[in-house]
Parts: sequence; C-alpha cells; structure tokens
Amino acid sequence: MRLEIHCADRIGIAQEILNILVSYQVDLKGIEVDAKHCRMYVSFPPIEFEQFQKIMPSIRLIEGVTDVRTTAFMPSEREHNELNTLLSALPDGIISIDAKGMVRLCNDAACRDLNVSQADIVGVSINSLLKGFNFNRWLEGKEVLGQTTRVEVDGEDFIADILPISVPESQNEQILAGAVINIKSQSRLGQQVSVFRRYGQESFSSIQTSSTAMRRVVREARKMAQLEAPILVTGETGTGKELLARSCHYASHRSMKPFLALSCASLPDDVAETELFGFAGYEDGSTPSRGILEQADGGTVFFDEVGEMSARLQTKLLRFLQDGTFRRVGSENEVKVNVRIIASTQKDLPGMVQEGSFREDLYYRINVLNLDIAPLRDRSADIGPLTEHFLQKYAHQVGKSAPSLEPGCLEFLQQYPWPGNVRQLENAIYRAVSLLDDEKLSAEHLQLPSFTNDLGYLESDFEGSLDQAVKRFESTLLRKLYPAYPSSRQLAKRLGLSHTAVANKLREYGINRKTIKV
Repeated sequence: MRLEIHCADRIGIAQEILNILVSYQVDLKGIEVDAKHCRMYVSFPPIEFEQFQKIMPSIRLIEGVTDVRTTAFMPSEREHNELNTLLSALPDGIISIDAKGMVRLCNDAACRDLNVSQADIVGVSINSLLKGFNFNRWLEGKEVLGQTTRVEVDGEDFIADILPISVPESQNEQILAGAVINIKSQSRLGQQVSVFRRYGQESFSSIQTSSTAMRRVVREARKMAQLEAPILVTGETGTGKELLARSCHYASHRSMKPFLALSCASLPDDVAETELFGFAGYEDGSTPSRGILEQADGGTVFFDEVGEMSARLQTKLLRFLQDGTFRRVGSENEVKVNVRIIASTQKDLPGMVQEGSFREDLYYRINVLNLDIAPLRDRSADIGPLTEHFLQKYAHQVGKSAPSLEPGCLEFLQQYPWPGNVRQLENAIYRAVSLLDDEKLSAEHLQLPSFTNDLGYLESDFEGSLDQAVKRFESTLLRKLYPAYPSSRQLAKRLGLSHTAVANKLREYGINRKTIKV
C-alpha cells in the first residue's frame, strides 16, 4: 500500500507522520519526499481495513497536512517502470556502465546486438564487449565529454554514442557516475539514413506547389494516397508523373513496402510479361524468378506510359486487376498478391478506347482515381522556384556557388513554352550550370531552341501530316471544353459552329458522357 501526503514544508512533519505509522505497528518499506511540490510518499505492506481507517484520520490531524490519499506508485517506481518500458521499446541498443566501466543494465536490443543475455552481461567490463575504444581511459580523463566513435562487436562494426552521467556534489561541482552508450549497427544506421533521404526525395514536400494547379493536384493526391483504388496520372512528358506516383506511395500505409515501376513502352511483349509476372523455370534448368508483382507484394506497382501496353499484356493485366491473381510465365499455379496499381500516360486514352487500341474495361479499371498534371507552360508560378532549386542542386554537384539569374532571364523562362516540361527545364539548368564560367546565368547560357510569340514553338520530332495535327488539336480542344459545355448545342454556341458540325466532331473523336467526366 502507498500513501501520497500533501503537507507544508515544516521541520519535523515527516517524523510525526512516521511516528503514527510506528504506533500502529506498520512495517515501513519506503519513504520519498518531493520537496518541490511539498509531498511525501510512504510505502508499506497491505494492512487491515479497520487499521487503515484509523491511520488516515490520524495523519490528517497533523499540523500542516492538507490531504492524504492512496496512490498506485511511488515516484521512483513510476520512473523505473517508465524507463524500463522506454528502454525495451527502443530499437537501438542502450548500455549503462558505472564509473569503472562495468555494465549495470542494458535493454533487449543491446543483448541481441551483443548476443548475450541480461544475466550474463551485468557486471561485465564494457571493454570486453565493445572493442576499438578504451572506455576506462575515457572515464579516467580530466574532462569527460560525449563521444561518437566506431566500435566492433564480434567482427561487426557499430556506431557508438557515449554520453557521461554526472551527479551534483555541490552547487558548482559534479561527480562522474558512469555513462550511457547507444550502439547502432551499420544496417540500422543505413535504414535510418534511407528513410531520411526517402522522405526528402519522394514525399510530397519535394514537389513544387507555387501554382494553384499544382497545389490542387497535391491536395487531391494526399487524399488519394490513403485509399486503395488504382490511380491514373495523366500529363505531358516530363511533368513529373512518376514523382507524384512515388509520393502517393510513400504517403500511404504501404510506404514500408516496395514501390516498383514497369515501363510499358521500352520492353518487348515477352520481356515485359516476364518482368511483370515472373518466370517459372523449365526442365532445362532455367532459374525461376519472381516478377515485379510478387516483389512488390504489399506495396505499389507503377505502370509508366500504360497507353503503350500491348493488347496481349492489357488482357493479362485486366485479369490480375479483377481478382489479384496471376500465373508466372510457364506455370499453371495461381499466385495471389496484394499490390496497389498506379498508372501514368501522356496519351489520349479515351480516344484510344474509341479507336479500339486500348481496352475499355481496362481503362475503367485503372481510372478509378485520376490526377492530371498541368504542363509547365500553364503554371508559370512554379518556374521560378524550380529554377532556383535546380540551380542550387547542380551547383552543389559541380562544387561551385549557385549563379544568380541576369535581369530578364526569369521572364524568358516563364514565357518559354517548355514542350519537355520540368524535365526540359532541369536538363537546361544542369547543362548551363556545368558549363558556366560566370556568376550570372543568362538566357543565352540555356541554349534553348528559339521560338516566337507569333508562331510559337514547333517540336523538332513533329510527326504526321497537317490534317492529323489539326485533328489532334480539335480532339484536345473539344475534350477540354466538353465538361463545361456537356451538350453539342452548348458547345456549338461556344465555338461559333453549327450544332450538326459539333455533333459530328464529338462522334468522330468519341467524346461523350461515358468517356469524359462531367
């Protein structure tokens, strides 16, 4: 049983309380005083209720006692339990030693790292456990300061943070009581560094959101990251679709599992199928291999440029999306995994569905949630911060100070149409910083293809005929306007065309309420 006694700071009050306990023949186990809050704690074995009813009023009658109540813990017991709980929960090894370098206590993580039990480690010299640092010489030094050093345990390297423990002897003096040692293995340290870098590089914080359009996209992406449904990320080349997909993964509960990407455009059919589903191996001794879906179990698979996927692979992916099962190439056994699908495309998937080059059922399977990244030319507010970020990044890489922009250079960057979007801007800054000999960067240093405000910019890899280019432009324009004018009559009035002409165009490009969200 334990009592918490609130009392005044008066000489002799503790003696009076103890006298009462002695008078009732209570076997006192412990006593503690909290001078700061004027409280006294006593601990004794359980007593009869009748005896307890006599003791409590007797203590309350002592001059200066304001309250007496039972309590579950003595302050030292609470601190001891909290410390033990904290030590046992820590993933890193913690060892406490006395002023002679002998181990007093350690947590479970330290026992695992040292491959010893609690009973075997207490009382052992720390120098026999951790090699490579003379703890006794450090403890006997004139000025004992905290150290971070490399130590060795059974041939494996660890990082040790060594912190001295001192107790006050007088107002200006302290006595060294020992030290606390925090040990980390190389693998543990690598995990922590990886998490730190991953957060900086792949969380939403790494996405530039000065423009209204990008703030909206990131706001929606944060919400979608917590869901399980597939996401389709659309946008022109170089807008950062994969970066956004990675950010969604690392902001989700799947963040500790793999994020794996498959480029649907760069691999032949057979290779892509093996990469995705894995290989069972044949009788000729070929080694079986797990595909991306198996490797990413519990995580996320990113299909880059899903619009380039062949009809054969589309069919197999659709079957997987239906029930989460698939077969390795060359196997008859079903494999079931739990992965989230995120896909990206710069193509007009609704148009491809109408043309028959992309499966309609697959389109609706992957387009449950949608994120559309605006081209860089439509979010000029992001260009300045992105430019500054890339200047700092690549100046640091080449070992020089980041150059400043000459007057007019930022305006030039903001007016440039950036057909390659953020990737083109980054490459231009990288090239300019690497070759720059001055402290200022001008538009000429960027070596960008010229364009005029009247004629705009024509990509050098332009393909197709004029008629095909006009049709692409018409299709894009109508798809953008249709959600705001979802009937052929409204759209015809907006464009100054006849109802019949617009209806024919919508039918030709497969634009309707099924293919366009209104």
